[in-house]
Amino acid sequence: MRTARAASAPSALRLLRSSCLLYLRAAPGPAALLLLTAVLSGAAPVVTAWAAKAILDQLGRHAGPPLWVSVTVLSVTGAVVAIAAQTAQYGDREADRLVTLHTQTELFTAVSRAQGLAELEDPAFQDRLQLARQASQTSPQLVAGMVLGTVQSMLTVGGFVAVLWAFSPLIALLVLSATLPALYAQVKLGRRRSDMAQLVTPFLRRQIFHAALLTDVRAAKEIRLYGLGRFFRERMLGDLGSAQAGERRVDRTVLRVESALALLSAGLAGVSIAIAVHLIDTGRGSIGQLAIVTAALATVQLTISSLTGVYGTISQSLTLFGHYSELVGPGPAPAGDLCEAPPLTEGIALRDVWFRYHPSHEWVLCGVDLEIRPGESVALVGLNGAGKSTLVKLMAGLYRPTRGEVTWNDTDLSAVDLTSLRRRIGVVFQDFMAYDMSAADNIAIGDLGAAGDRPRLRRAADRAGIDTVLHALPHGYDTWLSRMHLPEPAPTTTVGRGRRRLSRSAPPEPEPDPAPDRTGVLLSGGQWQRVALARALLRTDADLLILDEPSSGLDPVAEREIHLGLREHRRGRSSLLISHRLNTVRDADRILVLEQGRVVEEGTHSALLDLDGKYAHMFRSQADGYQLADEEQTRPGHKDLPGACS
Repeated sequence: MRTARAASAPSALRLLRSSCLLYLRAAPGPAALLLLTAVLSGAAPVVTAWAAKAILDQLGRHAGPPLWVSVTVLSVTGAVVAIAAQTAQYGDREADRLVTLHTQTELFTAVSRAQGLAELEDPAFQDRLQLARQASQTSPQLVAGMVLGTVQSMLTVGGFVAVLWAFSPLIALLVLSATLPALYAQVKLGRRRSDMAQLVTPFLRRQIFHAALLTDVRAAKEIRLYGLGRFFRERMLGDLGSAQAGERRVDRTVLRVESALALLSAGLAGVSIAIAVHLIDTGRGSIGQLAIVTAALATVQLTISSLTGVYGTISQSLTLFGHYSELVGPGPAPAGDLCEAPPLTEGIALRDVWFRYHPSHEWVLCGVDLEIRPGESVALVGLNGAGKSTLVKLMAGLYRPTRGEVTWNDTDLSAVDLTSLRRRIGVVFQDFMAYDMSAADNIAIGDLGAAGDRPRLRRAADRAGIDTVLHALPHGYDTWLSRMHLPEPAPTTTVGRGRRRLSRSAPPEPEPDPAPDRTGVLLSGGQWQRVALARALLRTDADLLILDEPSSGLDPVAEREIHLGLREHRRGRSSLLISHRLNTVRDADRILVLEQGRVVEEGTHSALLDLDGKYAHMFRSQADGYQLADEEQTRPGHKDLPGACS
């Protein structure tokens, strides 16, 4: 990862060039407009000062152009400056919109390009991503603004320095002598800001995380129940305070340096004005020249101060842009030509697979050998932490094995195009997502090609046992399954340019409901699990179906219905079922028992019961629990409670 130190000169020039080219590609029109306004704004102060000098000289009966010419030039220049300022504001805002759209597209395309999860689980990558996001919203604009500001400033400074040199070379040299220490100091300050930005990023990320927790509906239940509001608030404020402490240290340094530079500039300006007054007093200048010298001193010092300030921040901007540039780059080249995943004709297998999440961590999987043949139903059981969900992620290509290989038709997944592989897999993860979207969209996530095929969505929902519930919602499948966001309002016909116009003979549109019901609906955990299952079942052509605890949130009756439906859906295709409820896996062709990352038992339900090992012990423990529950219900004093309210 790139450090926060300012890049070397060649690297800085490369980043400067890349940033400017990005700006030009994203906003060519506004960039040309801003360049024109920069040229006009840079020349305007010199022209204004010249016209003011000419007017004063005419009033003082010195030689010069006619008074009306100077007044006209002054008026026209003022009008041009005013129009240029407004035009520049528009161009700057439009460029900012276009560049932000361009960089956000590039950035999140690069983030989505990653095929696995390892990067997203790396805190260092998350810090770099945060810096890259910050850069994508500001750095190209700041760098381009610096270049345009330099053009404008050089025109202004060049014109005034020429005026000062013509009047007194000594004054011109005094004014320019303040630029070197100012430029050096600002570059140093830019490096300090870059270091600070990288140091405080972890604090700011945690602060955002804690702030999001305090407003998250899903977390609100536990936060209120356990009284965690103050706990998370203090953590949020602590991280924010740590970030602000780092910023405060840099700001105090900036205050000291800027104050010293201001005193230096003021001293040099005083000396320069004294020299100018002496020259005019001795007859070597006019009152108009004193006015232009005074204006030149003020403008040059202000412009140079602004310019050095911009150069001071360019180091930080380029460093941040370096993170963005690296992240959106082409990435590592593939090891070789990747093949499309063919239909599963020989099976998927894990061969001596070892896996751990970090070299310093314990092994999660230890020499696992597992094969799922075409059309075979395999169940995987084991205690929590045995490595079952990790195994699923390896089969889906979300991680690479630390040792060993995962094969699809005897081809290592490292040689298979993962996008084509995942089109052949349907998965229900244990930690499935509940998206803040409509019911139809939540199911269509499983296969976006079916987004407009409502009958197909309903068939998948019906197989998951959720169609009746979704159809009965206030707006059916179009009901929003969230109360955090409102659905987009229905489009309305607008009369105007580029819109369909209503004919005069057309009947009036009905008045819209003044208070339409756009409130979302919250599903229960079990209902959400059925929606997630419908996503996987939407892929009717999937060769492999992976179900990781697909019924953990369902009641026993619903669980039985789901598994009866899944038994039909799995018929003829390979499947892997992971469940802690062993009554749901007894009809699998093979059952594997995973313990501490190893497969310790394998066989059919009856064979494993006869083996009287780990599986038999777990199965009988669950069966004993159900028998105890039955005995409780038959004890004296037990009575059925009333059913659902009418």
